[in-house]
Amino acid sequence: MTNQELAKIFYEIANYLDMEEAAASVPFKSIALKKAAVNLESLNEDAGNIYKKGGLKALMEIPGVGKGIAFKIEEYLKTGKIKELTALKKKTPVDLGELIGVEGLGTKKISILYKVLGIKNLKDLEKAAQARKIAPLFGFGEKTEKNILEGIAFLKRSRGRFLLGEILPKVKEIEAALKNLKETERVEACGSVRRKKETIGDVDFLVASNKPGKIMDFFVSLPGVVKIWGKGATKASVRLKDGFDMDIRVVPRKSYGAALQYFTGSKEHNIVLRKIAINKGYKLSEYGLFKGSKMIAGESEKEIYEKLGLEWIPPEMRENTGEIELALRKKLPKLVELQDIKGDLHYHSNWDGGTESIKEMVEEAVKMGYEYIGVSDHTKFLRIEHGLDEKQLVQQRKEIDKINSKLKTQNSKLRILHGCEANILADGSIDIKDEALAKLDFVIAGVHSQMKMSKEKMTERIIKAMKNPNVDIISHPTGRILKQRDEYEIDFDEILKAAKETGAILEINANPYRLDLNGQNIRRAKEAGVKMIINTDAHHKDHLRFMEYGVSQARRGRAEKIDIVNCWSAEKALKMLK
Repeated sequence: MTNQELAKIFYEIANYLDMEEAAASVPFKSIALKKAAVNLESLNEDAGNIYKKGGLKALMEIPGVGKGIAFKIEEYLKTGKIKELTALKKKTPVDLGELIGVEGLGTKKISILYKVLGIKNLKDLEKAAQARKIAPLFGFGEKTEKNILEGIAFLKRSRGRFLLGEILPKVKEIEAALKNLKETERVEACGSVRRKKETIGDVDFLVASNKPGKIMDFFVSLPGVVKIWGKGATKASVRLKDGFDMDIRVVPRKSYGAALQYFTGSKEHNIVLRKIAINKGYKLSEYGLFKGSKMIAGESEKEIYEKLGLEWIPPEMRENTGEIELALRKKLPKLVELQDIKGDLHYHSNWDGGTESIKEMVEEAVKMGYEYIGVSDHTKFLRIEHGLDEKQLVQQRKEIDKINSKLKTQNSKLRILHGCEANILADGSIDIKDEALAKLDFVIAGVHSQMKMSKEKMTERIIKAMKNPNVDIISHPTGRILKQRDEYEIDFDEILKAAKETGAILEINANPYRLDLNGQNIRRAKEAGVKMIINTDAHHKDHLRFMEYGVSQARRGRAEKIDIVNCWSAEKALKMLK
């Protein structure tokens, strides 16, 4: 049982409750369940372990988990199910997990579709939309029907892929377990996980050992394994209950570097490397680099690249998009690293619906070793997020000034910067008055509504916001949500041109559901001389760990410290900001 499983169940119960007509009379139950789910997703320790150590009392110490929710966790831990969810599914036999993933479909609309058209799943939904049965319904219309069909097509393209943020914590856990085996000499996850791709199909582990038998037995017996696809002397393949497959390969130490390079990929990258090897009179395979029958490299991955005349290429870059040519010329960029990050300017506090107070957020930032942290709560247009108005921003500043004064007396190196995440309205204006924005340390502005605008109008909208002298950063610039929503249409070249002219900074949003900008757009921004910032968009203190994903994304785009504003000191960063 993982925290993610529990969170998924609580989201599901909350969504079924939202579909109920009676939900309006007890809205707080749904809200409480969703808050508990968010907090469970962010926990570093498994809820099952917490329960084993301290029972119900320990569970109730998890933020957002009261007595009722603690009892539900206990019920799931003991029985593997929650009776309330079973009853809700029986009462309303709708596959909410499928339908809620379609952009623009909320629980209320799903409820109408079920009651009027008997739609229970994605197949029913697509059939009804294609037959033009949805548009005539009150509150829907032709535009909604068209968006539903587009949303279904998007989901089909994303099927079978898992977010890096969903997979990586589990991968690290298994990697650590394999490393602890006395038979293991070296171990690493390979493939798209090592390349830190945004979404992952399956996971490959590579182990160096001269005793593969016990490693094979351990791997196929891991907790959560529901099916063994195959098990041999040095290879095994399994399916986890989380829904993804894992493969393991055990090789002798002398071949580990060659196998690591081979199984990391990408396929396109490896094809070019093999051609280089052939041109030099070598043969490159997963077993090593050979000159005739003699192995000349294999134990070290760096040695493989060196013998081929290349600099060692960081895994995130291995997509055959020019990195091999750079490595041959010894011109690879020195990529940004997690340790280079000095602060995070996109953090939501409990002023706008986040889970932590500014004080709690500061305590976490101190643990991270940051020099600065930016409070950037939503502003008034986003009422659903309890967006702040001009007066509330003034009140929030007073609280921040008090905490900063206290930090100063404690000789803390941390400084809190006061900002906001304002909304770019449909006409490109900002939903907070300029006089209020001018008093903030920084302003993030983002598109949070009307995302189906034409390419021309959306581009004009964002450029107008960048031209506002108070706007410093454009958040999640292309608006995508992985596995849920495509990017909105923009002319990115025009966006880059305007960013260069205005000094606007483009955000690399580290939330694993966004990872926006993507790698290609990060490269384009770097080449255009546009500065970027890696922010977590945290709504919980544990979301600060998302910075790892943002840094990986920046590395995929070949970004260096000089390209990333929050690799700079507070003084230098503030000069770049207004």
